[in-house]
Amino acid sequence: MKVAVIGAAGGIGQALGLLLKLNLPAGSKLSLYDIAPVTPGVAADLSHIPTDVEVTGFGGEDCSPALEGADVVLISAGVARKPGMDRADLFNINAGIIKSLTAKVAEVCPKALLGIITNPVNTTVPIAAEVLKKAGVYDPKRLFGVTTLDVIRAETFIAEAKGKACSDIKVNVIGGHSGVTILPLLSQVEGVSFTDEEVTALTTRIQNAGTEVVEAKAGGGSATLSMGQAAARFGLSLIKGLQGEEVIECAYVQGAGDNAEFFAQPVKLGKNGVEAILDYGSISEFEQKALDDMLPTLKGDIEKGVEFGQAE
Repeated sequence: MKVAVIGAAGGIGQALGLLLKLNLPAGSKLSLYDIAPVTPGVAADLSHIPTDVEVTGFGGEDCSPALEGADVVLISAGVARKPGMDRADLFNINAGIIKSLTAKVAEVCPKALLGIITNPVNTTVPIAAEVLKKAGVYDPKRLFGVTTLDVIRAETFIAEAKGKACSDIKVNVIGGHSGVTILPLLSQVEGVSFTDEEVTALTTRIQNAGTEVVEAKAGGGSATLSMGQAAARFGLSLIKGLQGEEVIECAYVQGAGDNAEFFAQPVKLGKNGVEAILDYGSISEFEQKALDDMLPTLKGDIEKGVEFGQAE
């Protein structure tokens, strides 16, 4: 398997590269690209770690050499959020980056599974879809918004609140990947129960966890290490699916449009990417209201991405 990380010199990209170097199947290839000239050095650094994963690095303006032959492409390129910024503030810079990088993916490795990490994911994934459509290579089964960070945060916060092992907590997080569009289905978590107050507080914390990190870093960046772990978990799940294992992860994908054209929910991964989009089950009254309330925001984010992707 070959995995390409685009944006590999950034905080997320370096953490992601490290975790993939440590965890990809033996014999895999890890290809790192960033516009920053330091990227070959990042690859050299990682290559000294004793695992049977070959690492190569590419810098400069053209990411094509890094993409050649890729089975999975993970894009984390873009600017990070700073204090006072929300994900919408990232749009003007990151939208253009995703548009140009996706065009390269369409040209060089159109059959690769493409995971978009770059925020605002609610909008950047629809942009990528429109670019792939223009190129005539769009397959909704092969395009993913990586929302795994919301899942691992939910797992962590619930375990802390209830004195459980993190490995014992499984939770679906549906909707989108910013603010109120993030909806953890706490009513479905097995082995624990929550008061109404706990549900409200935990839901709010999970929705605002990114801001928690931005503020704690005091201008020094946004979530990089936890996002690197989340992206590695999702990327490795894509690889397992390609190798024939049945894996289920929550991801932001284009589905039947029951709630919105793009929506995060449990997805069964396999040899073609999305093997099936799974029903997220019955939800509580609180969760149903939160879902209803978020949909106008989510649909607006998607519409913004579609318009940007279609523009010449």
